[in-house]
Amino acid sequence: MLRAAPLRSAVLVSPTTTAQRLFATRPRSGWLVDVTIAAAALAGSLALISHGGVPGSTADEVARVGDHREALADLADLDSLGVALSVCASVPLVAWRWSPIAVFAVTAGASALLVGLGYPLGIPLGAAAALYLLAASRDEGTPWTRRTTAVALLLFGAYAVAAGAGRDTFPASELLHGGVAFALAWFAGDRTRLRREHIAELKERAARAEREAEHERRLAVAEERARIARDLHDAAGHAANVIAVRAGAARMRRDPERSQAALEMIEEIARQTAAEIDGIVGTLRDQSYPNGAADAPLGLASLDTLIARHSAAGLHVTVANQGLPRPLENATDQAAYRILQEALTNAARHGTGAARVELAFVEAALELTISNPAPRAGLSRRNGGHGLIGMRERAVLLGGSFEAERANGAFRVRVRLPYGGPNM
Repeated sequence: MLRAAPLRSAVLVSPTTTAQRLFATRPRSGWLVDVTIAAAALAGSLALISHGGVPGSTADEVARVGDHREALADLADLDSLGVALSVCASVPLVAWRWSPIAVFAVTAGASALLVGLGYPLGIPLGAAAALYLLAASRDEGTPWTRRTTAVALLLFGAYAVAAGAGRDTFPASELLHGGVAFALAWFAGDRTRLRREHIAELKERAARAEREAEHERRLAVAEERARIARDLHDAAGHAANVIAVRAGAARMRRDPERSQAALEMIEEIARQTAAEIDGIVGTLRDQSYPNGAADAPLGLASLDTLIARHSAAGLHVTVANQGLPRPLENATDQAAYRILQEALTNAARHGTGAARVELAFVEAALELTISNPAPRAGLSRRNGGHGLIGMRERAVLLGGSFEAERANGAFRVRVRLPYGGPNM
């Protein structure tokens, strides 16, 4: 009997493993899978009874009794009662989705009755399949409780008592195969449940990550649109102000040569601004640049050109540097240029014809100060105006600070931009 153990284990594990794979891969495939499981359990039970149970076990027991070889033939006879009880121990599996624990109780009870009446069932396939489905179907709404454990132990105990009833020897074979079948069925069902929950958790994580990525993408798009809007405002506002000043000067002057020079300056500024706006708007399109690379954004390297443009428009600009100039990150460099551009545009529009720019390269940040005389009758724009709002947003996004004040007949803007951006 000990030599037959590997064969019995193989017979036991094969149906359980097949059922586990079927349930795990298609957990809700419907009645077709349920009918297949029930039919497999019924066919296996009938085959075991017809062949006297698990190969090797029943023959060994009969040989021990002595001259009772005819008992093997009697046990191998499959009558209508055995078929009916086998059906009761297998067919209810088709209804396991409605009540797994009820199906397990019916199949386990019918299996116990089979072995109690002397049928050599060997392995309670129907009850084992029902226990597997019971364990695999547990979830948060219907967890595995102590009551469920008590029912499973009670039904196995009934099976063990029925197997030993009416026998002179201890039913070791029935207890071994029945216990192993129940244990493996519960273990496989619980593993299937854990696997299903793990897959569901992974799907939920993937869906949550996708939602978060979509949210971040939308935020990035909104920030980029806001940045482009600020750039358009700065470029267009600066150009419109310079053009207005030059056009007014050309209209009031009677000297044709100076008027011609003013008109040429207007034309040049208009062309440069149009090209700059095209570059800004081009970032909204999904088109690559002809040479495969975009033009570098404007930075402090273009400060001389900016000052020259305002000087040609009639604004007297003085520049003072403090500290040793150092390379700036692209975001900081571009923000500094745009802030200076907007501040000088405001100085030309609302000031009295002069402005002073101070650049201080201190230890941790670039400090900008732009001041210009302002008439008292001018409208205060401390917290208002799209230009001031844009400058403040640029500074805050980089982790810096922005201040604007009107005092002692002058309007002054102070900006601090950290060298390392918002992490400084």
